[in-house]
Amino acid sequence: MRLDVDGHATYAYIGTRSFDAKKPTMLFVHGAANDHSVWALQSRYFAHHGFGVLAVDLPGHGRSQGAALPSVEALGEWIVQLIDAASIERATIVGHSLGALATLQAAARFPDRVERVALLGPAVPMAVSDALLEAARSDPRLAYELIVGWSHSPARLLGGNPFPGMWMPGGALHLMNRTAPGVLHTDLRACADYQRGLDAAAGVSCPALIILGGADLMAPPKSAQALVQALPRARVVTLAGCGHAMMAEQPDAVLEALREFVRDAGERVAKAQATLV
Repeated sequence: MRLDVDGHATYAYIGTRSFDAKKPTMLFVHGAANDHSVWALQSRYFAHHGFGVLAVDLPGHGRSQGAALPSVEALGEWIVQLIDAASIERATIVGHSLGALATLQAAARFPDRVERVALLGPAVPMAVSDALLEAARSDPRLAYELIVGWSHSPARLLGGNPFPGMWMPGGALHLMNRTAPGVLHTDLRACADYQRGLDAAAGVSCPALIILGGADLMAPPKSAQALVQALPRARVVTLAGCGHAMMAEQPDAVLEALREFVRDAGERVAKAQATLV
């Protein structure tokens, strides 16, 4: 599905089902140098179970046009522009890493447009080392390799993919290598510069789910504790032994946590469909 957002063609994967703005909407927001494909299992599941799904490519990523946005604040504004472009009133927003920060910002800035938020692999603040920032600027291939290595738990660096013959780090590296020049540095700079996360969290009024990877080196669980305490209505799920690339490492566990979180919305959909029948 293609939408016009701020004058640029924007791509959103809809889970192989026609998007229906009358259904509860699940909006998925990826992290740095990624695209909609990291949500393949989760987005497809919800599209086939009563939800309208938009797994977006952020500006300058994947199939979306425009330049990568330079700040989390700008990404938060863009998310709501996308909601407007899709002609929906409210959405449940699911964000990973940089996408989690953008989701947090959108929920604080536009509470009337956000039904609930799920923040995967968040850290507030989200520190980025000077060495990684420099690598992203001058040697992005090295930066991709560093991020892929740090994003996967030790067991998954060698194997362990639930799909036989598929190598998780290789797939992640291939995805990042498709990123346009300069995008990774812009993304990481936005993460490092965002210092309003705790203030934003205190202003979030909707229910929140935080999913942490117990073996996450990119965003260690301890880096999310202040965020957990600042969010008034937070539920926390920690995936034991899981790294930052949680949608690849433990896709079923991520899906189950999201299913439980939005179960009430799914039940409303089922009741409405039964009434129509």
